[in-house]
Amino acid sequence: MSRWKQFNNNPTGRNVGDCAVRAVSVALGVDWETSFAMIAENAYLMGDMPSSNSVWGAVLRQHGFNRSVIPNTCPDCYTAGDFAKDHPTGTYVLGFGNHTATIKDGWLFDSYDSSQMVPQYYWEKVN
Repeated sequence: MSRWKQFNNNPTGRNVGDCAVRAVSVALGVDWETSFAMIAENAYLMGDMPSSNSVWGAVLRQHGFNRSVIPNTCPDCYTAGDFAKDHPTGTYVLGFGNHTATIKDGWLFDSYDSSQMVPQYYWEKVN
């Protein structure tokens, strides 16, 4: 059974190039515009592009998230769907290299079903 919830809060309905904005939006509980503004401001201050992992990752860090690497016990088989099942509570932002999505309370929020993708790292909300 898929633990995926279709989510795309882009105000124009676009589904390309803004996965980090959508993921940060879900993780922080803010709208797309607020998420975009936070990431864009960090990009300006850091002299980097908004899509850079270090830019949107810094936004998460500023809001109490810590980054961890996915254990290398099965680097090609531990999927986002597996991660969602293993994390029924809490908020996590998964990094796949060229994509990102959020898991919140065991559900994968993304504009498409990325549950079969293999994450490389994750950000976890620390209380």
